[in-house]
Amino acid sequence: MKNTPTEAQLASIPGLYQTDHISTQDKIIHAHFYIGSSHWFIAEYDHVDTMFGFCVLNGDLEMAEWGYVSFQELKDINVLGLYQVQYDVYWTPKPAGQVDLIRHGSGIYFDTDSTPDRDPWTWYSLNS
Repeated sequence: MKNTPTEAQLASIPGLYQTDHISTQDKIIHAHFYIGSSHWFIAEYDHVDTMFGFCVLNGDLEMAEWGYVSFQELKDINVLGLYQVQYDVYWTPKPAGQVDLIRHGSGIYFDTDSTPDRDPWTWYSLNS
């Protein structure tokens, strides 16, 4: 893995199930990993190996989903010795509803009928 996160960076991620009470669009995405057009947006971590977040594989937004991923497996991805998963060192934690790939891949759609006093981005699925 390129730019492996430090223990301090990983320590700031809530444990598994600690954000269950937070609506999906408001869950904070604490870390972003990527390789090519594949992305893992991490909201929770068991501080051993299992991470929970939103995954987009090969840019396929129709099949993108929330789920679990092994941190070790992310670190082990190595394509021809040339490409590895990278930790996004410039990532700023933000709510899932503010991440374009999550918004477009999991049921948050732009509402063209919105009124000026209402947010045009509407969450249509996966509410906790």
